[in-house]
Amino acid sequence: MTQPAASAPTGAPADTPADARTPDARTLAAFEAAKGFMPVDEGLALYAAAADAAAALRLPLLEVGTYCGRSTILLAAAARAAGTVAVTVDHHRGSEEQQPGWEYHDPEVVDPEVGRMDTLPTFRRTLHAAGLEDHVIAVVGRSPQVAGVWGRQVGLVFIDGGHTDEHATADYEGWAPHLAPGGLLVIHDVFPDPADGGQAPYRVYRRALASGAFTEVSATGSLRVLRRTDGAASA
Repeated sequence: MTQPAASAPTGAPADTPADARTPDARTLAAFEAAKGFMPVDEGLALYAAAADAAAALRLPLLEVGTYCGRSTILLAAAARAAGTVAVTVDHHRGSEEQQPGWEYHDPEVVDPEVGRMDTLPTFRRTLHAAGLEDHVIAVVGRSPQVAGVWGRQVGLVFIDGGHTDEHATADYEGWAPHLAPGGLLVIHDVFPDPADGGQAPYRVYRRALASGAFTEVSATGSLRVLRRTDGAASA
């Protein structure tokens, strides 16, 4: 699968040093060792966005779609550096493409007692190995339900949950209104060409741009970073 080259990030806060936008060696090694699907170049772009948002706003960094914690490591490390926290939301029963018989199914994360996916134990071990447990709030639940009771602004929303239109749209509609002005909306698995992957995240990305509430900051592989530029909640 051929992915577009990264564009140079723009709009980073002036007080964010270049080296603060790169994870340290331990964090990067933990990311590479963790179960998950995000390639390193996209991970580095995610960390840079998280570092920018955390330094500028000092608000929680929120992730939809935890899986086993590969990307959570990056958000948690950026949050730790800025004195804030990462929040990650997942029911831990696996998205549709991770169920038995599908391409991304991993039998190692099936609970043998109940016969269903359960990525929570692996996620906890991932954070422990990375030394980041104290910098993450893990919310076990379905994204729309959690968003419905969430009561404060966040500095970054990273959408990487279910890839159907139903799930991707619900994640966007649930969490975009909680994003602070100047905060970053990051969307993973954005594939303009249907031959490269599912189109639901791409449609959410296009909807965010069309809303007038967001401007694009960077594109790295399938990762898109948008900045919220309006002054009112918009989805």
